[in-house]
Amino acid sequence: MTTTKTARELAETYFTAWEAGDFETLRRLLADDVDFVGALGTASGIDEALGGLRGLGQVLEKIDVKTRVAEGDEVITWFELHTSVAPPAPTANWMHVENGKIARIRVTFDPRGLLAGFEKKA
Repeated sequence: MTTTKTARELAETYFTAWEAGDFETLRRLLADDVDFVGALGTASGIDEALGGLRGLGQVLEKIDVKTRVAEGDEVITWFELHTSVAPPAPTANWMHVENGKIARIRVTFDPRGLLAGFEKKA
């Protein structure tokens, strides 16, 4: 029997895998044509999206989820993004699920702390 995860479960697994650096699991969660738009850039397709997650993953320390709201195929996760280069960034992440995979992601936060941290690190 095959079970399809709910949008909420996909979001939970996505954040757990990203925090753990488990990119194999992330690849299984994302649609091949996933579309990502965020404060630090955009990505079209699974390889670009994983590249962006890997890049930020190099400084990622913790994802502190405050709340998650799911309705049908839509999920919004509000969390604090903890990195080694900046103070925690309050962040909103919206995901849309199609055919059991994450198809669209939109992320918003104030990127100034991260950008300044990246400059210092360079």
